[in-house]
Amino acid sequence: MSSLLIIDDHPVIRAALKMMLGALKDTHNRTVLRTILEASNGVEGLQMVRQHAPSLLVLDLNMPGLSGLDFLLRLQRERIPTRAVVFTANEPRFYMERCIRAGAMGFVEKTNDLQELRKAVQALLSGYTYFPRLDTSTVNLSKVQVDEQQMIDTLSDRELNIFQALARGVTNKEIAERLHLSHKTVSTYRTRLIEKLNVKSVVHLRDFAKRNHLI
Repeated sequence: MSSLLIIDDHPVIRAALKMMLGALKDTHNRTVLRTILEASNGVEGLQMVRQHAPSLLVLDLNMPGLSGLDFLLRLQRERIPTRAVVFTANEPRFYMERCIRAGAMGFVEKTNDLQELRKAVQALLSGYTYFPRLDTSTVNLSKVQVDEQQMIDTLSDRELNIFQALARGVTNKEIAERLHLSHKTVSTYRTRLIEKLNVKSVVHLRDFAKRNHLI
């Protein structure tokens, strides 16, 4: 049997996933997951991975302290072989490839039915990967939308994370505390984002993010 670690800062989501995934059975009607552990943030999750070495992770991207992408990169650097399914509300057009580069083996949107996550977990436990097929056609996109997507693709993982936070109205102070950065560093990121995305102010960042389904 295998073990699983759920890393998400929402206790209701953790409880729902634990109940659903705990009911997984194999072809002989035996429970698939021996142990299901929980962590509420990336730092706690990293400690539990080192301590318990779970077979599989279900990981959110938006967490305080250590984001999901930073968490995956930390696993890569430490050569921890745990397989990870990213379970997130973030737009897959901008995040799925980043997650693949960071070492994720599955990606499921939270807007999907929970059975989609069930399928992803079963696929990874069987040695496969699980990623949605994205419509890469730009036929129905305006030139402005295409240009904006290209701008977003140039952002680093940290820049994209801070961009979304600013667009949601999170203050510089809150972002600094959440990411363990100085207030000055966050201000520098904000200025850089305004320049990179060619907008006039933080107010326009929100409109930019909404147009591209990032909030």
